[in-house]
Amino acid sequence: MMTPYFFGYGSLVNRNTHAYPDAHPAQLQGWRRRWVRTRLRDVVFLTVEPDPSCTIDGLIAAVPGADWAALDLRETGYDRHPSGGAVAHPLGQAPQIAHYSVTPDNRVDSGDHCILRSYLDVVVQGFLREFGDAGVQRFFDTTSGWETPILDDRAAPIYPRHQPISEAETALVDLHLSRLSAGLK
Repeated sequence: MMTPYFFGYGSLVNRNTHAYPDAHPAQLQGWRRRWVRTRLRDVVFLTVEPDPSCTIDGLIAAVPGADWAALDLRETGYDRHPSGGAVAHPLGQAPQIAHYSVTPDNRVDSGDHCILRSYLDVVVQGFLREFGDAGVQRFFDTTSGWETPILDDRAAPIYPRHQPISEAETALVDLHLSRLSAGLK
């Protein structure tokens, strides 16, 4: 059996947040990222939803032994979906690839949910390392839901996989939030 891969489009793009091997930049065609509220937590989740006009950057990585249990646990609140041929990647082979999205029954339309800045910092750091400044811009441009308030928890990070970020990375996040007029709490 060929080793399966996941397609990560948020914090999984930052290789410092996981130890999955054989990781490669890739693109998921026909999907868009969105910040969504859920009944599970008071912070929003980053998910994907179908959008035939959109392609998003991300990272594929091997799931050794097809042991999805740890990744499924990390992605609690999400369903795993086969990506089919929607992922463009550099591998010569055609592995099975799956991506995660928030289950419809976990979504809610209202609430005081917010985006954790410590989470956003981790995501942007990953995109910067994998795709450069242009990739960070594409991340912001291919993600919806920026009207969601942002909780500035940089001084005391709430996100469990937060990473230290440089002054330049901080400035880059802040520049794009300002460009999108995203509001801080």
